Amino acid sequence: MSHSFLKGLLSAAFGLAVSLSSPFAYAEYNPKLLRIGFQKSGAALTLIKARGTLEKRFSPSGIDVKWIEFPAGPQMLEGLNVGAIDIGYVGEAPPIFAQAAGTDFVYVGYEGASPQAESLLVRKDSPIEKVADIKNKKIALNKGSNVHYFLVKLLEKHGLKYSDIQPVFLAPADARAAFERGSVDAWVIWDPYAAAAEKQAGARVLVDAAGVVKNYGYFLADRTFATKSASVLKQLFEELQKHGEWINRNYAEAAKQVAPLQGLEADIVEKTLRHFSNVFKPITDSVLSEQQQLGDTFFELKLIPKAIRVKDAVLERH
Repeated sequence: MSHSFLKGLLSAAFGLAVSLSSPFAYAEYNPKLLRIGFQKSGAALTLIKARGTLEKRFSPSGIDVKWIEFPAGPQMLEGLNVGAIDIGYVGEAPPIFAQAAGTDFVYVGYEGASPQAESLLVRKDSPIEKVADIKNKKIALNKGSNVHYFLVKLLEKHGLKYSDIQPVFLAPADARAAFERGSVDAWVIWDPYAAAAEKQAGARVLVDAAGVVKNYGYFLADRTFATKSASVLKQLFEELQKHGEWINRNYAEAAKQVAPLQGLEADIVEKTLRHFSNVFKPITDSVLSEQQQLGDTFFELKLIPKAIRVKDAVLERH
C-alpha cells in the first residue's frame, strides 16, 4: 500500500470537528447539480466516477455531476453539514457522531453487511492464539470508528469487558507502524488496511467480524436534496446496484480497474472487494435498528455526549 494512500485515507484521528472557518463553500440546493462526496476506498463509486456513468445518465436531463473527494467520513460529514455536497458514502460510526453533534442529514441507502471487511490482527509470531488472550493487552484502533464497535462486541461475545483491554487510539497509518514495531499487541482494522497488512507485513487474522457485527456502509444525504430529488436518488442507486453486481461477477477485472485509481496493488484490492458485499439498497427499518444499537453502545461508552434516535435522521414515508 502506498504511503500517500495510507496517510491520505482516514489519516486524522477520528472525531467530528465542524470548523467555524470551514474550507467548504456553502451552496443552496440546485436541482440541476448532483454533488457526490466520495472516498477512494469505495470501489463502486470510484468505478462510476472513472467511467463517467452518471454524467452520461443525467446529461439528457441537464443535470451536472460534481465529485468531491474526502479523506474520511468525518470530513465528508463536515462537507454535508455546511452544504458542500448533496450525498456521500461513509461507514457506520461517522453518522452517529454527526447526529450527536447536530448535523442535519438523512439516511437514504446502505451497502449490505460486510463483516469480513474488518479484522483483529496480530503479528505472525504473536503468542496470541484466541480472543481471550488479548486480555490486558494493548489494542490499536481508530477511536469511534466501526472497528471500535466491533471490538466492544467481540470482547462481549468472549466474556470480556472493554476495561479488560488497553485501547491505543491511532489512525490507520500510525496504527500500522505501531503494530509492526511491536508497541501494540494487536490491531483492529478494516480493509483495505487489513488486507495490505496481511500481505505486506505478514499480519495474521485472529478473527474477523463474522458473527459479531454486521458492518454496514451508509449513504447520507442533505435533507432538502433527499426531499426534492427522489428521481435522482433512484437513478443513482440503480447505477450503484448495477456496478456492485458487476464487481461481484468480475472480482479480478474489477480489481485491475480499481487498483490504479486507489493506488493499491491489484491482489489487495481483489481481496478487499471479496470482503465487501457490493450490494446497495435504499435504507430500511431493520438496518436502522442495527444502527441504533451502535448509537446506544457509543453513548454507553461515553463516546458521544448524548443519546440519539437514529430514525430522526430519516425522511418521513408517506
